[in-house]
Amino acid sequence: QFNLNALTVRAVVAHATAETDADNAPLSHDRLWDACLANTRPRLDLLAQRIEPKATWDDIVLPPDAEEPLRQIAAQVAQRHRVYDEWGFRERHSRGLGISALFSGESGTGKTMAAEVLANELRLNLYRIDLSAVVSKYIGETEKNLRRLFAAAEESAAVLFFDEADALFGKRSEVKDAHDRYANVETSYLLQRLEETNGLAILATNLRQNLDEAFTRRLHYIVEFPQPAVAERRRIWSQIWPDKTPCAADIDLDFLAERLEITGGVIRNAALRAAFLAAANGGCVNMTHVVTAVQGEYRKMGRLLFEQDLGPYAHLLQ
Repeated sequence: QFNLNALTVRAVVAHATAETDADNAPLSHDRLWDACLANTRPRLDLLAQRIEPKATWDDIVLPPDAEEPLRQIAAQVAQRHRVYDEWGFRERHSRGLGISALFSGESGTGKTMAAEVLANELRLNLYRIDLSAVVSKYIGETEKNLRRLFAAAEESAAVLFFDEADALFGKRSEVKDAHDRYANVETSYLLQRLEETNGLAILATNLRQNLDEAFTRRLHYIVEFPQPAVAERRRIWSQIWPDKTPCAADIDLDFLAERLEITGGVIRNAALRAAFLAAANGGCVNMTHVVTAVQGEYRKMGRLLFEQDLGPYAHLLQ
């Protein structure tokens, strides 16, 4: 899983041994794994934003046709040593040993959380790369940025999460000048590195229709994240508050799920806002706090929450 040189291996063993000596525990696989993660973070920390993966399979709410490919991705990463090395596939495949996936869906439908779930399941570091920041207007700089990024990622087996993939994977334009030609070269270079890397690379986009189909065909997985249906929204509402959060019995989860067609991200933001409103009032979260919070989230999206949307709870509108 990790591509480490001899110097880093010594540092990993010293790190793990020092921790086991401190608490008189045996040197275990888990200790060595954690030491590998800790010793391969510094280089990537300078190039991308590390996300602490906390979400699990129980936290993410998706329809079966979206969750199943995620589980296949996790299985492929976990079992690649057996398939490529023990079963001989590495001898027949000189390229394409890396795993690349495209997560497509509107903002708030769970793309980042899914990346967290995979990193958590595989016990790997997760790094978010904003491609709009990596892409440079100066010729050759984008490739240099990507080269540094992948070189650091190859030793750490990190999960790379490329946000706003359409910034680089947009439909190729007709080559009219040098900038058009180099823009296509940058895209081809990224695809080449995705195929050569040993880890898992995830590209996320809100606008799949803007991506060039020639590029998406070269990805191993494409996972669509749809807007949650009523049943899924009900599950999200029911598990959105931690067990320690005091909630009143008047929170009508069925009504919220049926009448408010919003994404899981909006529900999460509304629940957090409602919790702060309740904490400021010194009480528990109730339906008034939730409606006020949802109204605030609607305003953020440039939408209006009308009385007819809330039916019997319309009187709670601010």
